[in-house]
Parts: sequence; C-alpha cells; structure tokens
Amino acid sequence: MSNDASQSTALLSIGQAVPPHQLKQSDAAAAARRIFAHRYAAFERMAPVFETAGIRTRYTVKPLDWYFSDLGWPERNAAYLAGAQDLFVAAASRALAAAGCEARDVDTIVTISSTGIATPSLEARVAGRMGFRADVERVPVFGLGCAGGVSGLAIAGRLARARPGSTVLLVAIEICTAAFRMDQLTSANMVATALFGDGAAACVVRTGETGVARIEGAGEHLWPDSLDIMGWKVDPTGLGVIFDRAIPPFAEEHVGAAVDGILARIGIERASVDRFTCHPGGAKVITALESTLRLDQGTLDHERAVLEEYGNMSAPTVLFVLDRLAKQRLPQRTVLTALGPGFTCSCLSLAQAA
Repeated sequence: MSNDASQSTALLSIGQAVPPHQLKQSDAAAAARRIFAHRYAAFERMAPVFETAGIRTRYTVKPLDWYFSDLGWPERNAAYLAGAQDLFVAAASRALAAAGCEARDVDTIVTISSTGIATPSLEARVAGRMGFRADVERVPVFGLGCAGGVSGLAIAGRLARARPGSTVLLVAIEICTAAFRMDQLTSANMVATALFGDGAAACVVRTGETGVARIEGAGEHLWPDSLDIMGWKVDPTGLGVIFDRAIPPFAEEHVGAAVDGILARIGIERASVDRFTCHPGGAKVITALESTLRLDQGTLDHERAVLEEYGNMSAPTVLFVLDRLAKQRLPQRTVLTALGPGFTCSCLSLAQAA
C-alpha cells in the first residue's frame, strides 16, 4: 500500500459497549453445576474449565435465570435482535463521537455478526435511532465468527480506500449467550458456557487522516479440510457450538507459519512487528498464540485482561484489546490476528499515526 498520506486509510476511533447484566464466573459455574451435574456424566471432568478459562466476569443481554427457561429458536433470536440493536447504537455512537463525526456523515456501514439472524439487517433496524442518511450503503457480513473483528476492519479499510474521503463505520456485534444450551450434554457446550459473553465494538475509518493508526494491509489463511474445528450447528432450539477439534494445539502448530505467510504477502517484515494484538479465545489459546508467534509467555497481557473482564465475545473481542492498547498509544507497528470458523486466520497490520 502507498504511504501517501492523502491515500492512506486511517483508523480514526474505536468504541465499545457491553449489555447491562454482569455475570460472575463463579455464578456461571454454580449454575452449570445445578443444570448439568445430575444429567451429564462427564460434568466433573469438564467443570474445571470454569476456573481455567481465565475469566472473572462477563456481560449478557439477559439475566442469568432467563437462560434456564424453556427457550427455542424464536426466543433466542428475539434476544439477539433486541440486544444487538442496543449494542450497535451504543458502540457506534461512541466511535462516531470519538472521531468527531455524526451518523449522517457515514457513507458505508459494515456490520459483522454471526450469532443470530437479522433480515432486515441490524444497521437497517437502527437507522432511525442512529440518524443514518437514506443513501448510506450497507454491507452486512455473516459467518466470520471470532475472526470477524479483524476481517471486518480489513473490509472497512478496503471500502474506505476505494472511495477516498468517504466515512466507513464498522460495527462488530455478537450475542454469544443466545447459544447457551441446557439440552446439549457435550464438552463443546460446557466450554461455550464457560467462555462466551456478549458485546460490541465499532470503528470509524477514512482516508487522508491520521487518527489512531494507519491500515497498512490485511490477509487471511484458510486451512483445507478444517470445517469441523469451529462453527454453528442449527436445530429447532437454536444455534449450537461446534468445537470438534482442540483449538489450542492446532493454533500452536499452524498459526505462526500462517501469520508469517500473510505478512510476507502484504510486504511486512516479521521482525518489524512491535506488538501482536490477538483475539483472546481462551486462556489456553492465548498461551498457544504466544508460543506459535515466538513471543515470551505473558506478552499478551492486554488479551488476558480483556478475557478476564469480558470473556470471549467472538468478533468484537480483539477490538476491545486494540482499544486498550490505543489508549496507551500504539507502537510503530501492530498486527491484529484472530482465528475463526473456516478454519481461518485473519491478520491486519496497523502503523502508528504520523
């Protein structure tokens, strides 16, 4: 990409939001014991995941007792729609205010979400509340999962660069708790119940300005024959998580080489990266990423802090980490990474604003 300031694509701001209900991990563990211990033979073997996940608190769109009720797909998706719209407005409004913009300044909206179905899509549903123009262009993206924050920012950057001077708003929203399932007596459901929270993050992107950082380039790596690693299965009750292979060992073995390949393709020297900013999928995943990226153990401190406070919110989580880093001023070069269904590694390089 050109370093011409008039053509470079800037990340102007980041905004974030969480729903009103805080869930303590100790309460989640106690609830899981009440629900599953007498029905799931492997519960005692799986129960330690609530302690080893690296999570202290999470946020949910509904109070804890709601998840114990008789829920089908309509009730779960209704919770997704209501919660996602409120989070969209909160995160987008904060990002726009931080960038000195108003909703009517937005030319294109990229909405990332994979935890519910919204047709009309979320940005259309909140257009009146936000005050978007009638001619705003909408790009809703479904299915990227945890990789959506990084891939979504890459999409927003390409759209901004294609139309210099236009304002692109990215909003990544996930209501992961809509997939909490009492009927799934599986290790994958136990892990999901111990990991997932709800949240949203938004970014404003435009060419020709400085802002938080400059987007240098982005890329992805898709592994063949890996569809069973992560994803959703759908039944009348709702979405059910797929974790059919151990993600930390896979990440430790394969991600480092994939990241090196992506950086080479976008012309970034691996040695020039000052900070990797990673999606904190879980405590073991963070440790695996430090290993595969050849980092000292403990380097990904902000990742651990975000995981501890918010849990794994899927797509928005890496942008929460980036926001923490940006508040301390980013180093010369930061590379965002996230793993998602596909199975995919997504990367994006940011250079310090001039």
